[in-house]
Amino acid sequence: MATIFRDWSYRYQWLYDGVSRLAALSVGGEGHFRQLALQGLTLHSDTQILDLCCGSGQATEFLVKLSQNVTGLDASPLSLQRARQDVPNATYVEAFAEDMPFTDNLFDVVHTSAALHEMQPEQLRKIIQEVYRVLKPGGVFTLVDFHPPTNRIFWPGLSVFFWWFETETAWEFLKTDLPGLLRENGFEVNAPSLYAGGSLQVIQARK
Repeated sequence: MATIFRDWSYRYQWLYDGVSRLAALSVGGEGHFRQLALQGLTLHSDTQILDLCCGSGQATEFLVKLSQNVTGLDASPLSLQRARQDVPNATYVEAFAEDMPFTDNLFDVVHTSAALHEMQPEQLRKIIQEVYRVLKPGGVFTLVDFHPPTNRIFWPGLSVFFWWFETETAWEFLKTDLPGLLRENGFEVNAPSLYAGGSLQVIQARK
């Protein structure tokens, strides 16, 4: 169960940003972390990108440097307010990821960064189905999120982080076969790329 630090991290942007930068050190810093899920993808200025669960726009800020057609979706009005202020050259939509107000086959790329572990199992399944729906044929769902560490040295740090900032959904997520769940819903998926002692996984799933 998370402590009051979780509430503070959402309430105070400086704390959230500080925690994010600190966590990203394990993969070479925040700039490298933001690029992990995009490695190997060919993106152009007209590529239609959805930044799913965009929060305050930390990843959106990087995506708008690659495309002029970036949409950020999040359910938090406060987070979207911050995103509009910090990254004004994207379009923002307030909605839940499991019920997106977009037409079918709209986006070339759907990107999400460290958000799926926040979801209940049924939510997660619905979100994957929605991502499949809004992607164009051949489009890519690319994501980075937690994974059970393959190097046991990383377990203590991940456990402390979960205890301070996460809820039981994060622990449940570690038990989830995410590639298998994506395949069940129609995606073609290669094996995840693992970073930070296996505690982070990057998956690119194609429709």
